[in-house]
Amino acid sequence: MKIIDLNRDGGIGANSLYCQIGDFHLVIDSGLHPKKTGRLAAPDLKPLQGVKLDLIVITHCHLDHIGSLPVLMRAQPDAPVVLTQPSRMLIDRMLHNSVNVMVRERAEKNILEYPLFTHDEIDRLLPRLHGHAYNAPKKVAGARDEIEFTLHPAGHITGAAGVEIHHRNRRIFFTGDVLFEVQRTLAPAMFPKARFDTLVMETTRGATERARGHSRSQEFIRLIETVNAALARGGSVLIPVFALGRMQEVLAVLHDARKFNRLAEAPIFASGLGMDLCDYFDQIAKKTGQVHFSRTILKDLHVRKTPRDLVAGKPPGTPGIYVVSSGMVVENTASYTLAASLAGSAKNALCFVGYCDPDTPGGKLLATPKGDEFLFAAAHYKTKIRAQVERFELSGHAERTELLDYAVECNPKSIVLTHGDPPARAWFAEQLKAKLPQTKLTNPIPLQPYQV
Repeated sequence: MKIIDLNRDGGIGANSLYCQIGDFHLVIDSGLHPKKTGRLAAPDLKPLQGVKLDLIVITHCHLDHIGSLPVLMRAQPDAPVVLTQPSRMLIDRMLHNSVNVMVRERAEKNILEYPLFTHDEIDRLLPRLHGHAYNAPKKVAGARDEIEFTLHPAGHITGAAGVEIHHRNRRIFFTGDVLFEVQRTLAPAMFPKARFDTLVMETTRGATERARGHSRSQEFIRLIETVNAALARGGSVLIPVFALGRMQEVLAVLHDARKFNRLAEAPIFASGLGMDLCDYFDQIAKKTGQVHFSRTILKDLHVRKTPRDLVAGKPPGTPGIYVVSSGMVVENTASYTLAASLAGSAKNALCFVGYCDPDTPGGKLLATPKGDEFLFAAAHYKTKIRAQVERFELSGHAERTELLDYAVECNPKSIVLTHGDPPARAWFAEQLKAKLPQTKLTNPIPLQPYQV
């Protein structure tokens, strides 16, 4: 098998992997890099010049995996796209939202290349997207060769899949982004355990050692305790969330706590893309049973829309629990304005429930000692951090030892490391060399071809 990592910067970003298996050509994922802008945020498609793809596979609907899909489809007008049924239900909403964001950034930041695609183009491309059930092998004939693929539940977010491919006598498995731990709204990954010829695996948490005694349920208990303590002080709570997956999980946990009288009475606010996706989750639950979420959660919690008149440095008019995006508190979002409104008072709490890049405002807030000044530059506001700022370990990615154990159990002939920063890949490389000394290990340099 020939592979080329099309993510021009490597690491975690514009995830996209070109694979040639025999005479069959496919690309897995086509994302956008969250730290880049314009065409540099997209994968580099130059290695595909002169190549006619037989298939595009989407593992899940996070934008670092789908954000440039219309660009790839435009360049490959005959290639069908396969993904799980839940992802097929989500992807058009996610891509249309991406257009809205790019149009806004074109106006605000003068990024003339935006939008990279339009609403009309998304609508024209949708018929080429084919939803498939989990654990249902499907043969696909290309121009000169044929493969069989199977999508396996990957946990992580609704619709996420690992991809198993059979070509003649060769078996290949791509983990995609994976979580082996059960979530409140989603079952854990259910991957095949077989001796693959090649395992292509994510490495996101390779540099993160799991805290002793950590569990997702214990972290949510700690979250509810932190929320209750802030409300008892007369304060408000900000829970910055990713719109897809984390908002729904947090709302479901708040619902459970309220149901069993473990959550103090206070209004709950949410809005934006995440609230729209609650409707999609409700539909996916009814049609596929592959997510545990219902709109009755919103009704039971009496969720209100986040006020539009928020001002940095001024407490919100109604104290309460604010479950809003962005999860990393990026500029010009509701969570950014709320963080600037709440950070200066010891009554309040800022509760981070997902990964925050150190270069984002959320990452910088987590790194700022209590009592130090913090500049909310986009809001032209500076304050001392007096609020309680907590991080809760609720990652959507598998712990490194779990992934390592899975790789060892599969005992593949070759392993390809993907979706991880250099320190994370280095940890996996060291461990895999020690535990699987006969396995060929590849840590691909972007845009370089490899035979595995």
